Amino acid sequence: MALPPVKPDVGAAVPIDKRELQTVIDKGKADPTAVRTLRCRTVAQGRLSQLNYIRNLPPQPVMEDEPEGLLGESTAPNASEALLAALGSCLSIGIHANALGRGIPIRSLELHVEADINMTSVWGSGDLHPKTIGFESIRVAVSIDADASRKVLAALIRHTVLWSPVANTLHNPVHLDVALAPAVAAAA
Repeated sequence: MALPPVKPDVGAAVPIDKRELQTVIDKGKADPTAVRTLRCRTVAQGRLSQLNYIRNLPPQPVMEDEPEGLLGESTAPNASEALLAALGSCLSIGIHANALGRGIPIRSLELHVEADINMTSVWGSGDLHPKTIGFESIRVAVSIDADASRKVLAALIRHTVLWSPVANTLHNPVHLDVALAPAVAAAA
């Protein structure tokens, strides 16, 4: 599937403000033990379409659906594709912020994220023989146009991956607790 063309005015052409970045850095250094809980509410919409609500944002839900070959209607990315988008977005933001912090102006930045997944188990209802469930490998190719050597840019990318919360969540073991929610009393 071909990707839509990228608008020339979209991307790293509008840099983040260095003073605002410094404020965020200073806040993190002031309390390095601070933990923030992120939340998302997922609501089934019918068939395999989902809406995800994040923070207290106005109704701007993230839509997810499965491709036609997996019983969906191909109206939006599926959850695995959304995970790749989250990784690409996190890395892009991190590269941008770290480049700014190092005084490297970026003219353009594009990440090509792809992953291999065995879909034969179909959510635990298909071929249940032992296999890797989920992504077997993820590859990210970073295309960056900036005033720095390839060596400096490669170091920038390595540093960003090392400190990316999404990359680390995918790379490191994470405690996952999924349980049935407490029963809600019926309204009288």
